[in-house]
Amino acid sequence: MRGEAPTYASHTVVGTSLVVPHQEDSTTTNPSVSQQQQFIKQLQILSAELVLAIPFGFALFHFNFGGIAWIFGGIISGAAVFQTSRVVYNYLPKPNRTAREIGMMLVGITIGTSNAHANLANISAGVPVFVCLTLFLLVCGGCIGYIYSRLSKTNLLTAMLATVPGGVGVMSAIAADYNKNVTLVALVQALRVTSVVFLIPLIARATNHTSVQPPISSTVESYSFELLLLVLVISTLAVYIAKLLKVPAAPFFASLLVGMAFNPILNWLPFVDDISFTPPLVIKLLGQMLLGITIGEYWGEKPTFPKRTIGYAIISVAMTLAAGVAATLLAMQLTSWDWLTCLLVTAPGGSAEIILVALTLDHNVEIVTAGHVVRLIAINSFLPIWIFLFRHFDNQEGRRETLSIK
Repeated sequence: MRGEAPTYASHTVVGTSLVVPHQEDSTTTNPSVSQQQQFIKQLQILSAELVLAIPFGFALFHFNFGGIAWIFGGIISGAAVFQTSRVVYNYLPKPNRTAREIGMMLVGITIGTSNAHANLANISAGVPVFVCLTLFLLVCGGCIGYIYSRLSKTNLLTAMLATVPGGVGVMSAIAADYNKNVTLVALVQALRVTSVVFLIPLIARATNHTSVQPPISSTVESYSFELLLLVLVISTLAVYIAKLLKVPAAPFFASLLVGMAFNPILNWLPFVDDISFTPPLVIKLLGQMLLGITIGEYWGEKPTFPKRTIGYAIISVAMTLAAGVAATLLAMQLTSWDWLTCLLVTAPGGSAEIILVALTLDHNVEIVTAGHVVRLIAINSFLPIWIFLFRHFDNQEGRRETLSIK
C-alpha cells in the first residue's frame, strides 16, 4: 500500500483539491499521540455517521423500504460524512474496518439466533447444490475478471479482486497487501454490493414479497440484558479465536455459529428452564446500520475517476449480476426452491448483507445462510490459489512486454 500512496495522494489533490501531507507529518513527529488522535477522529466520525443514519433509516422505512432501510440509511450516512470530512475539513479518513467487524458480529448473532431451530437435515442435503452453484459463480467470476482486465487495461490480479464477490473490505485489504489499485477494487466491489442490496428488495416488493420488519418498540424479557452481555462476550472470544485460526470472515462466521448454538446450549443446562433469547431490536438495527455505514464510507472515500473507468466498472458489475441470474436459473433446475430463494442464494453480494436481506424478507433464511456460508468458505479457500495464478499471469505478461520493448 505504501508503494501506491504517492499516486493516490496526488490523484486526490487533483480531483478534490485537498492537501494530504500534513497528516503524514503528524505521524512522523509522535506516533503515540497521532494514533490517539486518529482513534478520537474515527470515533467522532462513527458517532456522526450513526446519529445521521437514524433519521435516514426512519425516513426510508416510512417510504416502505422495509427492513433494508437501515442498511441504506447507513450507506447514505457514511458517504455523506466522509464527503463532508474531505471537502469541508480537509481530512481524508479511511473506512473503519473495526466498525464493519462489529456490524458483522452483531448481524451474525441476529441471523444465528433466528436459525437456531433450522432443519439441519434439509440444509445438509442441499450442500452438493451449494457447492455446484459456488463453483459456477467462481468460474464466472474468473472469466469476468479476465474480460474486465482486457477492457480496462488493468492487471489481472486487480481485476480479479475487483470482480470476485468476496466483500468490499476483504478484497480492498488484499489489494493493499499486494500494492494494487485499492480505490479501483473498492469502487467495483462497493458498486456491486450496493446494486445487489438495492435490487433484490425492489424485485421482491414488485412481486408481492414484502419486507418484514418488527415494530420499533419491543418488549424486554427478564434476564435479556444479562444474556445479551453473555452472548456478546462469547462472540467476541469466538471471533478472536477464529481470527487466530485464519477462518474466513471471522467476525460474521464465528458470531453466526455462536448465535445458532446459544439457545440450545442454554436449554441443555440443568439449571436453566426454557430460555429463548433473541437480540434486542437495537442490536439488530445497529448491526444493519454499521454494515451500511462501512459500504457508504467506501463510496465517500472515492477520488474522482475518469468516466471510462466508471463505465468499465459498471460493465463488470452488470456481467456479475448476469452471472448471478444465470446461477439463479441453474438453482431452479437443480432444486425445488422458489425463484426468490434461488435468487437470494446465488446473489453476488456480501454474505452478511444478502443473508440480512433474506431475514428482513423473512424468506427461507436457513437455506440462504447455508448457501452463502458454503460460498464464503469456498471463495476464501480458493483465494490464495487464485492470487498465485493471477500474479503468475501478470508476471508473464510483464516479461513479454519487456521483451517486446527490447
